[in-house]
Amino acid sequence: MPIDPASICVIANPGSGRNTRDAEAIDAAMAVFGGATLRRWQPGQDLADTVRQALDDGFTTIVAAGGDGTVMGVANAMKGSDAALGVLPLGTFNYFARGLEFPQEPEPAARAILNGDPHRIAVGTVNGQVFLNNASIGIYPAILKQRETVYKRWGRWRIAAHWSVLKTFLRYRKPWTMTLITDEGTRTVRTPLVFVARSAYQLERFGLPGMEEISNDDLVLFISHAEGKWALIKTTWRLCMGTVKLGRDIDLIHTRAISIDTNGGKLLVAYDGEKSRMPTPLEFAIEPDALSIIIPRKADRVVTA
Repeated sequence: MPIDPASICVIANPGSGRNTRDAEAIDAAMAVFGGATLRRWQPGQDLADTVRQALDDGFTTIVAAGGDGTVMGVANAMKGSDAALGVLPLGTFNYFARGLEFPQEPEPAARAILNGDPHRIAVGTVNGQVFLNNASIGIYPAILKQRETVYKRWGRWRIAAHWSVLKTFLRYRKPWTMTLITDEGTRTVRTPLVFVARSAYQLERFGLPGMEEISNDDLVLFISHAEGKWALIKTTWRLCMGTVKLGRDIDLIHTRAISIDTNGGKLLVAYDGEKSRMPTPLEFAIEPDALSIIIPRKADRVVTA
């Protein structure tokens, strides 16, 4: 049975109203939704407050209109609630929406939400913060920091995102020393990157192992072997070509919980395209059945590269 449009609150980034493409996409989706409510959080306002107000107002489907960062922020505020999360993809990569096989155009995406079914899923967390696709420490948060500068100058283009990667690599100095603690013991590594995956779609896209473990609700950690800048570039090239190998380029750990310490006080952590400094040790964990999401029905699904 289709979702009642009156039960839907669409939460949009305030910047979406100023971007012509995003504004048109939101207008197109709202026309499909019919009687749904659109709300934007204001600059300086906490996104979580906007989501919690929508929940308090009785909306039972919250649609996150934006990229992976917006979807993650809405999901973080909805964790543990009975309301269902729908995704209207407006971002650069939209990994979470693509992993659910949501259409990438606004009208079919809105129809897929209306016709979809709620389903509870496990989510990854780092120090309590939800992530749906991935979280990481090391060089990737530095890439995101550089990406913000590049985006401000050149706009939010994929080529700008790729340039920020290369620029960060060329400025790279040395790896981090990290202590990893799981139920199976303690391990100390020197690495430029620990990448914690929750998206089987991302792993499939880059030809990486671990999809079965993610399906079994484990966290999948990749530990890079590369220590110098040229080794990082080589590993990244292999990643793009789908030729990264376990043992040679990366190690893999799968677990339900892991503690990572660098003895460095607060550490910059990236999660679903966002970043913040968090106190160490960093506690990564799986929270089962923490979030209800709208899954598109088979007729509405679109497989995208």
